Amino acid sequence: MTSRTVITGIGVVAPNGVGADAFWKATQSGLSVLDRVTRAGCEHLPLRVAGEVRGFDPGAMVEDRFLVQTDRFTHHALAAADLALEDARLGRADYEGDPFSVGVVTAAGSGGGEFGQRELQHLWEQGPRFVGPYQSIAWFYAASTGQISIRRGLKGPCGVVASDEAGGLDAFAHAVRGIRQGSRAMLVGATEAPLAPYSIVCQLEYEGLSTGEDPERAYRPFTDKACGFVPAEGGAMFVVEDEAEARRRGATVRAVLAGHGATFTGTRRRDTSGEGLAHAIRGALREADCAPEEIDVVFADAIGTQEADAAEAAAIADALGAYGRKVPVTAPKSGTGRAYCAAPALDTAAAVLALEHGIVPPTPNVYDVCHDLDVVTGSARAAELRTALVLSRGRMGSNSALVVRKGS
Repeated sequence: MTSRTVITGIGVVAPNGVGADAFWKATQSGLSVLDRVTRAGCEHLPLRVAGEVRGFDPGAMVEDRFLVQTDRFTHHALAAADLALEDARLGRADYEGDPFSVGVVTAAGSGGGEFGQRELQHLWEQGPRFVGPYQSIAWFYAASTGQISIRRGLKGPCGVVASDEAGGLDAFAHAVRGIRQGSRAMLVGATEAPLAPYSIVCQLEYEGLSTGEDPERAYRPFTDKACGFVPAEGGAMFVVEDEAEARRRGATVRAVLAGHGATFTGTRRRDTSGEGLAHAIRGALREADCAPEEIDVVFADAIGTQEADAAEAAAIADALGAYGRKVPVTAPKSGTGRAYCAAPALDTAAAVLALEHGIVPPTPNVYDVCHDLDVVTGSARAAELRTALVLSRGRMGSNSALVVRKGS
């Protein structure tokens, strides 16, 4: 990333709040919203605890004609995109003269499971005449990119990143590429909705999925009681722009996308992901022209198993050297759940807000850290923050790191 691409808008739909302000208030306080799964049809399934987005009324933010065409994960994306555009003060009038100058990139891991399950039930119970026409597109993981583009009239470069959970960070690199190639702005981010019955059944074989029944103990990364992660829904969308263009129109620069690195280790074993993650971190630092000691906070991937957490701790120590044992590390997702591709997008939102407020949010439900890391627990920690490192690993071997600098 040689030219500066900046974040000017943030939109969040998360288990702990809708909107960046509500999300940050809950995140910095260390609020845990993990609770028993309440979605219809899930009562008999082994997954007991998750991070659900509650109190979110998609009909209050998205027109009916788009709601009926799309799954819950796209409802989250459409709403988060609106919030990001509003935050960036980028309206249709700003680009309608050149709609090809604004593009969309999203990442998703599973697509529209709830929509797909409903239509397949119609097929088997009532026959093909009762399957809606949008079954062909609503389940697809690219649906959010397409529907945001159509609804907002955005005709610039559009795409979807399919690189496992790490795609939530890799999408930023694709957005930066779009800016470098001439786009004036890009909408980028990730949302998920994996809490429908069919989707949960598909996840039950995931290595590391926690089936604990106590919300306070089901997801405790970096502890000797770590028993895996719990899934979550929601996500975040961002407006990113060329810095000169953003300042020309008077936008507030909330953060700078300074560097990105990615690797693929080609393995399902997360305990061996350390080497690939360390290489991704070094790549992100190199692209950002950032020394290890310049990193002021690390937003960890925090899978929540002994082996995977040890591998991440080793990767941080490998890439940052002795400084890796001193830098504050946090994993707010232990209080909201791990939203697959959307997890690093939410972490990026938290990182930007942490830089703005000079506060490292705590890691909920974590007290007895058993790895050689300075994990922030209990309550938030005030600090002078200029640069954050966000990490993500995928279930099938993708590793990604993003360096974000404070806006000015």
